[in-house]
Amino acid sequence: MAEACLRERGHAAADADDAAAAGAIVARHAVRSLYQELALYPKPGLVSLVDTGSHDDMDASTFVRSLFSLRRYFLDIALAGTRRSGFETLRRLGIEAERRMLLATGGINTHRGAIFSLGLLCAAAGRAASSSWQPEVLRATLADCWGEALAGHRGPAASNGALVRSRHAAPGAREQAAAGFPAIFELALPTLRRTLAAGRGLRCARIDTLFTLMAGLSDTNVYHRGGAAGARIVRDTSLRFLERGGTAAGDWEEDAVAAHRRFVAHRLSPGGAADLLAATCFVHSLATEGAP
Repeated sequence: MAEACLRERGHAAADADDAAAAGAIVARHAVRSLYQELALYPKPGLVSLVDTGSHDDMDASTFVRSLFSLRRYFLDIALAGTRRSGFETLRRLGIEAERRMLLATGGINTHRGAIFSLGLLCAAAGRAASSSWQPEVLRATLADCWGEALAGHRGPAASNGALVRSRHAAPGAREQAAAGFPAIFELALPTLRRTLAAGRGLRCARIDTLFTLMAGLSDTNVYHRGGAAGARIVRDTSLRFLERGGTAAGDWEEDAVAAHRRFVAHRLSPGGAADLLAATCFVHSLATEGAP
């Protein structure tokens, strides 16, 4: 019996070590995906390493401080997934992560959307670590484990997202999550894969993915800043870019820079699309590089 107990303890310790190792991989991919989104340029209206886009209250260094403050969060929420934690636990971790983010940035919201969307995907990766990190498994795990809770979840009534939903009937991050992130798995990821398959590399793949998200997403950040007219500018500009072939067009970079200037002139910032671009980078890199 003593030997059996020792074996059980050994298995438990090994399982804990495996979970910690898997969680560290997940967290590393999450932080890297946020940096990949930040480093991308041209990125219409958004903060990058080149300029501050449509923002005068934040720059790249603000984002770097923010993403470093979130490293522990992504590990903790991945481990929460491993432990089969309920949605309330994930929500509490997200609230604490937001507190640390605001402390690191001096009160500036840099990654609130990513805390929600990328955090949920990290939890799904933690839960699925013993089987697979393929996109279809992550999506199914998210829906099976927390889909019902997400469908019933209501954020603060006075939040920008809630006000936009009320005013413009535009679905936001909560609706995306409850539906299993169709913008990631049905729009963004197929676009990223097609551009890579065409041989145009990761930078072009991320640009095409961002424009696909801007064309197809009801972005509450855009509605908050520019209303329905601003949302039309973002959608129409993005569709034109894609209809011309996206990064397959010879002058795509000039076209993307022109879109950037147009968004800045109208003070438009598609932050929701940026969050889901980072989440798409995470799903892709975890599936291709990070199998447990």
